[in-house]
Amino acid sequence: MSKTLFRYVAVLVLVMGLVACASAPVQEMSNARQAVAAAEQGGAAKAAPDQLNLAKQLLQAAQAALDKSDFLTARKDAVRAREEAVKALQLSQAHQGQSPTSS
Repeated sequence: MSKTLFRYVAVLVLVMGLVACASAPVQEMSNARQAVAAAEQGGAAKAAPDQLNLAKQLLQAAQAALDKSDFLTARKDAVRAREEAVKALQLSQAHQGQSPTSS
């Protein structure tokens, strides 16, 4: 009986894992969009245009993959887009912190 229970639990865990991977990356897409918007508002277009453009390209790629129901690729690209947008924002903030201030 315990072998049957073990098999049942193993199959259940496997199915749950597959469902989690196969679901649309809604949160990741939202995080990426918000990070790109924050970077844009933080002046990254001027201070870190390369990182911001890469983040935007990755977000577009994620959306294209999502439209094709390629959720694994969409998730991966959305996460990378968020990471690049955060880098762009950090560079922008560092650049603003180094700007000479007028007295």
